Parts: sequence; structure tokens; C-alpha cells
Amino acid sequence: MQQRTIAETAVSAVGLGGMPMSIEGRPDEARSVATIHAALDAGVTLIDTADSYHRDAGEVGHNEELIARALRSWGGDASAVLVATKGGHLRPGDGSWTKDGRPEHLKKAAKESARRLGVDAIGLYQFHRPDPAVPYAESVGALVELLDEGVIRQAGISNASVAQIDEANEVLGGRLASVQNQFSPAFRSSLPELEHCAALGVAFLPWSPLGGIARAGDLGSAHAAFGRVAERHGVSPHQVALAWELALAPVVVPIPGASRPASITDSVRAAELTLTADELAELSA
Repeated sequence: MQQRTIAETAVSAVGLGGMPMSIEGRPDEARSVATIHAALDAGVTLIDTADSYHRDAGEVGHNEELIARALRSWGGDASAVLVATKGGHLRPGDGSWTKDGRPEHLKKAAKESARRLGVDAIGLYQFHRPDPAVPYAESVGALVELLDEGVIRQAGISNASVAQIDEANEVLGGRLASVQNQFSPAFRSSLPELEHCAALGVAFLPWSPLGGIARAGDLGSAHAAFGRVAERHGVSPHQVALAWELALAPVVVPIPGASRPASITDSVRAAELTLTADELAELSA
């Protein structure tokens, strides 16, 4: 399956984060598949996942396999969809997280992810999180090998600083395609990385763009400006937050997580919401 590139996706678009469908509190498979289908029917062309998006030990790649099944059963053109996955961040199954940025692990993990996704080459593969025990250039070097071997089509990084973005891009010979960092109305400390990506022309994918599973429901009350603007437009505060993020730079592609069809279809409408300069200033204040 030939997938589109992140550059083709990063045009006033909202993606789908698959994590809530596979971790604690996850819905049954039928609802998860319905959510993915609803996203695709609404025009979503980027689905983000990771081999660590699972709940229990022994089910590594749960979300990757779920997405692959949903794509196979969807009636549309799956070649128009970019599936991005990540490696190097692990869940032993006890609720904790560990890191493994060794090149040998990343190369093996990428090949296993490709197998689970049912693709000859992964559309976008991202180093999930820096491993303090491994030099960053060595971890990113594994992405170079995966690109050159044709295991992945594009390479990205996640949870990276400005310095790491530059280091990764240098190691990759200017082929860095994306940076996936946390960014939301509640978490704005990645703004320098967002702006740096905009200057480089590298896609910036905010994860937890609505504040995370536990906070998303309170977005309008916790951040009053977003509630006010939402009421003015007659839309949800979630649409306003995503529209604000999209307006920050043309390289931004928020990836809100969803586990219900209604949630992702509401989020997708953010791409059609135009905020005034005064509203953007109010939200950014």
C-alpha cells in the first residue's frame, strides 16, 4: 500500500491519535473500528500509533493491529491515508513506561511494526522518546538505516528539544519529516520546537492537543478564553483549541485521541473553523 507523505497531509488537517483505543479504559473493538472509520469518512488522512499503545503484557502492537484491521475493512481508498507509528518507548504491561533507543532494538521494532500494519514500508516511523542510556545520534542513525533499506518511507522524532531536532535533521541528512511533541492550551512549553519546525518546514504533530484524556472534557472551563470563543462561534472548545493550533503554523497537524466516532468527527471540523486575529491573540495570551 503506497501511503501519502506527511508533507501532503500537513495542510490545515487534523489527524487521529490511536492511543485511547488500546490503553486502560479502552472501548471494545467494534467501537474502535467505528471510530477509525468515522475519522476516515470525515477526511482524516493521518493516523498516529505506536508499538507501545497497548494495555497488557504480551500485546505489543495492539493499536497497530487494530488500525490495520480497520483500514482493511474500510470501503475507501486506504492509499490516501498515512499511518505513522513509533518505536523506542515500551510498556512492560504493569502501567509503567521504559525506553530502549538502541539501534538494534529500533530496527527490529520497525520491521515488526511493518508486519503488524501489513505494509511493505511504514509511511512515517518516529523515534518515540530519547533514551538517556544511548547517544541520540546513534538512535537516529537507526532511522537512517531503515530509510536506506526501504523499511520506512519517512523518519520523524518525538518528545524532542530544539537541539535534538537539529541533531536529528543533521544525522538524517536533511530528511527529518516530523516532530511529535506534547502541545495544548494547557501545555505550551513546546512552542519553541513548533516554531523551529515551521522555520525548517518540518511537520509538527502535537500530541494530547486537547490536554490529554483526563483534561479534555474540562478544556472550556479550565481555559476560559477557549470557552468564550467556542460560545461565540457555536462550536465546541475542542474545535477552537485545534483551530488555534492549526493557525500557529502551516506545518502543524494536531492528532487528538478519540475512542468514539462523535469525538473525532467534532475534532475534524476544526479545519473549517476560521478564527480572527483578535481571537487568536486572545487564545495565545
